[in-house]
Amino acid sequence: MSGLYSLAALCLLLAVLAGLVRILRGPTEADSMLAAQLFGTCGVAILLLLSKGLDWVVLQDIALVFALLAALAAVAFALRTWGGTER
Repeated sequence: MSGLYSLAALCLLLAVLAGLVRILRGPTEADSMLAAQLFGTCGVAILLLLSKGLDWVVLQDIALVFALLAALAAVAFALRTWGGTER
């Protein structure tokens, strides 16, 4: 069954490579941020699949930290790009 998890992780890694192309060719900052969010989501999914396939529980904790960092990055981007408060 770990072969199935490895295959799914490889497919997600290919999605990350497609996102890298989008970052390099993205016409706007929002396109680049969405591709970066794809990195965070796929990274968490890859870590969870590897955790299940390799039976390493510690990867689940690392995936949780990455998920929190991805959420904070999205909020920081939104505040910086569209402004949070007027001064």
